[in-house]
Amino acid sequence: MVDKSIKGWSRNEMAQKVALDIQDGAYVNLGIGMPELVADFVPEDREFIYHTENGLLGMGPAPKEGEEDPELINAGKKPVTAIAGASFFHHADSFTMIRGKHIDVCVLGAMQVAENGDLANWSTGEPHAIPAVGGAMDLVAGVKTIYVITQHTTKEGEFKIVKECTYPLTGQKVVDRIYTDLAVIDVKEEGLFVKELGPGITFEYLQEKTGAKLNQY
Repeated sequence: MVDKSIKGWSRNEMAQKVALDIQDGAYVNLGIGMPELVADFVPEDREFIYHTENGLLGMGPAPKEGEEDPELINAGKKPVTAIAGASFFHHADSFTMIRGKHIDVCVLGAMQVAENGDLANWSTGEPHAIPAVGGAMDLVAGVKTIYVITQHTTKEGEFKIVKECTYPLTGQKVVDRIYTDLAVIDVKEEGLFVKELGPGITFEYLQEKTGAKLNQY
């Protein structure tokens, strides 16, 4: 029998949580998939400058249907718009911005996050999986703050927050905070600390769904 008191947050509510934690004026890179939702929840009193690896600084929202420009896409090949003052440049320059630590925040999805901040988000290691880690490796190494947004477990109920990653790593000790449907969790040198619990979620239930030890503030 399903416990209806256990609710947690929706994907949009998770994205809103992330947006509220990004400072005004930040240069932000959003990963493909759920991280893209963060762009819909910029607080009214703040401005974020969105960066995409394929060479755009000042990415705007998705265009209206029928108004797409095939030459204006993000790194995930989805149509976007450009805000006033946006800049276009070679993708090598884009990665120079990343590697030079000029991007403030990156929001990424995850397959696994370890209790020490290791991130695995590009391959399960299965045969015929995608062949390379791509730009995420540069992002976790060069961006000042790394936020992960992900469902707390897989559809099969397997842990995504674990003691040690078993999938190929994107980066070691790189994640600063994890946003899931069940909680917001800070990654510190001392371990994982629960910053906020989702609606209807108890600390005990959260620990049952987590493959690493959780701590309370």
